Amino acid sequence: MATDTSEIDHLLELLEPFGPLTARRMFGGWGVYADGPMVAIVIDGELLLKTDPATRAVFEQAGCRPFVYRTKGREVPMSYWSVPEAALDSAEAMQPWARLALEAAVRAATAKPARSRTRKRGGT
Repeated sequence: MATDTSEIDHLLELLEPFGPLTARRMFGGWGVYADGPMVAIVIDGELLLKTDPATRAVFEQAGCRPFVYRTKGREVPMSYWSVPEAALDSAEAMQPWARLALEAAVRAATAKPARSRTRKRGGT
């Protein structure tokens, strides 16, 4: 799947039942946002949906795989996973996968940020 705008438009149509979505170019691909949180990325023409510990097993059981990038000689898996081929056929087939991605994205967006453990300089 190419990453031209017609393909992005098609992917947004598949995800349309989840409300207003936007896509923005990022890092050679696209980020797909659902009213704030990023729910998907498109890298090298492949749609990858947001996962978290609560949803990852469902993707894994369906034979999906994580997006992995290489840096400094090591592989780093991300929380974005491929979708089953059948999910790319229609919005109806995509719906359960997109729902899982939206749930994971909302949980990630509402998670309490980690507290910084750095000390302030200069006294107290």
